[in-house]
Amino acid sequence: MIDEDMINKITENLIASLKSNSLNLKMAKEIIEKAEGKAEEIKVAAVITIVDEGGNLIATHRMDDSMLISIPASLNKAYTAIALKMSTEKLYDLVLPGKPFYGLESIESGKICVFGGGIPIIKNECFIGAIGVSGGTLEQDILIAKYALI
Repeated sequence: MIDEDMINKITENLIASLKSNSLNLKMAKEIIEKAEGKAEEIKVAAVITIVDEGGNLIATHRMDDSMLISIPASLNKAYTAIALKMSTEKLYDLVLPGKPFYGLESIESGKICVFGGGIPIIKNECFIGAIGVSGGTLEQDILIAKYALI
């Protein structure tokens, strides 16, 4: 005898557990809001981008007076962070001449960005996406991105 209620409950729990390790627009907006608050606090006009686990755009937020170059830079920082599952800050030293990833930034038609400000988003030990911040100094971009994820 099949218990339909039990099957439905198991199915709901399975779907809920799969969704808990994904990044959605609501979560992206919350992260962006925190990043924007920190950017305003330190007086940086930034562009903040959130991508999913496949490097696909979820949301980009361009603050007033931010530089146009910050739009693709923030996306590329986020893409790089999730594609390599590491912060772009750590990657910088690895792409210098003679280092293990020298030349990496020439891959993916310019999508790889080795400037600080891209950080993977991890939930329940799974990489679910990344944030990319561009608009200030490297130190400011890193600070804003890190703050948004705490």
